[in-house]
Order: sequence, then C-alpha cells, then structure tokens
Amino acid sequence: MGSDEKCGVLHGKYEMGRVLGHGTFAKVYHARNLQSGKSVAMKVVGKEKVIRVGMMEQVKREISVMKMMDHPNIVELHEVMASKTKIYFAMEFVRGGELFAKISKGRLREEAARNYFQQLISAIDFCHSRGVYHRDLKPENLLLDEEGNLKVTDFGLSAFTDHLRQDGLLHTTCGTPAYVAPEVIGKKGYDGAKADIWSCGVILYVLLAGYLPFQEDNIMSMYRKIYRGDFKCPPWFSPESRKLITKMLDPNPNTRIGIAKIMESSWFKKSMPRSLKIKELQEFDEGKGGKGKIPESLNAFHIISLSEGFNLSPLFEEKKRAEREELRFATMSSASSVISTLEEVAKTKNFNVTKSDSCVRLQGQNNGRKGKLGIDADILAVTPSFLVVEVKKSSGDTLEYNQFCSKELRPALKDICWTTSTTGNSVPA
Repeated sequence: MGSDEKCGVLHGKYEMGRVLGHGTFAKVYHARNLQSGKSVAMKVVGKEKVIRVGMMEQVKREISVMKMMDHPNIVELHEVMASKTKIYFAMEFVRGGELFAKISKGRLREEAARNYFQQLISAIDFCHSRGVYHRDLKPENLLLDEEGNLKVTDFGLSAFTDHLRQDGLLHTTCGTPAYVAPEVIGKKGYDGAKADIWSCGVILYVLLAGYLPFQEDNIMSMYRKIYRGDFKCPPWFSPESRKLITKMLDPNPNTRIGIAKIMESSWFKKSMPRSLKIKELQEFDEGKGGKGKIPESLNAFHIISLSEGFNLSPLFEEKKRAEREELRFATMSSASSVISTLEEVAKTKNFNVTKSDSCVRLQGQNNGRKGKLGIDADILAVTPSFLVVEVKKSSGDTLEYNQFCSKELRPALKDICWTTSTTGNSVPA
C-alpha cells in the first residue's frame, strides 16, 4: 500500500478498510467516502505487475467499459484514481456476496432462477447494445445486493466491437473453461455476443440444476462434451426451461438463439413480478428540494398491451393516424439521463421545462400558428433497467410539433434509445 493507504486514507477522500477479496493482479478493499459517508469497493491494481505481464491495455479497457455501463444490474464504477505505483477503482459496494455462494448450497427454485436470469439478460443486452462483450460470465462474477438484485461485475476480459478483426470476429481465447462456448475454444474466431449467450445458458442450467452441464475431471473430455453440446437436463427441469437452455447451448453459434428471442420466450416472460419497484433510478429533481417520486411501474413484458401495434424491437412506434401527435421510445438509460437529454433539447429551442413525478413538460416561449407549443414526456418504468417514454403534444400546432420531433427530438434521443444486437443502432426517419 502507498503512504496514503498506510494512514488509512486514500487521496484524502476514502477511508480504507478490510480486504474483501483478491485476485492475481488486484486486491479489493472496503472503503468509505469521507464526504458522503457511503461505502465503496476499492479495487487496487499494482501498475508494475500489470505492465510486467503486458496487461495494461486490459486494465485500460476495463476502465473504458465500466465508464459506459450505467445499468441497475451492472456494478457501477464511481471513479478511477492513480498513484505512481497503483491504480484505484472506486466501485459500487455490493453487500450480498456472490450468486455462486447461493448455488453452492443447492439448486434454486425455478421462480428464483428466472428472476436472476431475467436481470442477467437485461444487463448483457445492455452491454451488447453498447458493443461490449463480457467474455467471462460465471456465477462468481454475479453479485447480489442487500435486496437480492443481481449485479454483473469483472469486465477485465471484456472486448469492444473495435477489437474485432477484419473478419468481424474476436480471436482471444478467454473465460472460465466450464462456461466457455465451443467456438471460443476452437480458436477460429467467434461472435462475442453469441459466446456470452452460451455462458448465460450454462449459468441458467447451474441455477436450476445446482451443478454444471459439462462436468468432467479431465479437461479434454469436458471440451469434447462442450464441442458436441453433449449435456442432459435433469427430470425436474420444466419443458419450457429445457427448451430454452437447449437453444442457448447450441454448439453452432449460427443457429444459437439470440437475446431478442430469449426475451420473447414463454419461460423468460412467465411469472414476472406484478410491480417492479425501481430503486436504482436517480431522483427526478435533485436540485430542487429533495427526492422526486419514482416513475410509475408497469407489468414487465406486458408493455405490448399499452398501445396498438407496439413492438419492443424498433426504437420508436408511433400511433398510426394521419396527424401524429404521439411517439414512444424505449431506453435502458436512467430516468435522469432521459430528463437531462430533454432539458438540453429545450435549451436549444427556448422551451421552459417543468418536472413533476414521472412527467417532463416542455413549454414553448414563442407563439406559433396555434399558440405556444407544449410537449409532455411521460416516463414509465417497465423493469429496473427498461424505461418507455411517451412523448405527446399538449398544446399548439401538430405540424410544428412533428417538425420539432423529427429535426430536434429524434436526433437528440438517438444515443439513449434502446437497441438490441439484432435491430441495429439507427433511429427510423
């Protein structure tokens, strides 16, 4: 430890505490932010050791990835600091321990397994929509908070889209053998998204069975089973779960199920909580008198019933009528990110902004053809990681409203709109 740490205080900001865990290149300490009083997990990486084994690029990549990962089911990186000899990651402190500890006591009930799996898929879909592939998904890298919410951690082996070779594939063999996809072992190049789905399939199997699908003492025997997709589901697996796992553990990545289809499967959608409480969303009006109310919660995956023809695949779905006065878009960004974006748009066009509960109102200052243009944006929480925003005209001229949406609003919202790996990243015109 450096001199700051010996005194028990790091950079005059964090009070260092007990060791929570350690790996080959890092130790993780419990620490307390002296200003806020909040606990953090402080990951300390030795520069010299990392440079010696040529892993500095990997550390830089982990920092870049975690800065992008603003999602309720992904461990948050608060800040990165450095001294001459060490790099410090101040991360969200997750008190509930590893999911692995739960599984080691035996298999989970199907309801509990589904709950964790839904959160895992939500987090991984978010990563993939940002062009990030985890590549080391396993129960040890899935943490639980005090309320039992799942948090994905350890992006040390993750890869960006820009790490693809000219053939569009990744080529680094990494991950934990029992959870690694056959094409990764094969060293011929692989699709990072498809490889993550395989690992998620192994995790789901372990949650439901209490043991691994490909378990052999001899690693080559295990690899042969992985190559063939040679596994058996125990008799207590429901037919629906058996069907989903078989599609995820398809040894052919070209026919393996994708995330969009996983989320549409009957097993995945079954028995969603009636009302998902959104605790991770930031307050709506932090600067004006304390906590705002949490956006209204809806039955997850029943959002389709909200409106005519609503589909989660496209970014936008508008009412099909001659005069379009309403549009909807889905996002995995936080409510505060949505609000900030709307505020930025409002500034450029001289709109006044008022916020209340789960609604943001933009009110034009200039008179148009039919008075001042008014726009309401309602933010609806589908799950802790999935919001739907409904934007509609509250006053003024429809033509002016449509022009504002196409020229100002849609381009501004492009970066926060939800996409899956199968829908692409473009906003429909």
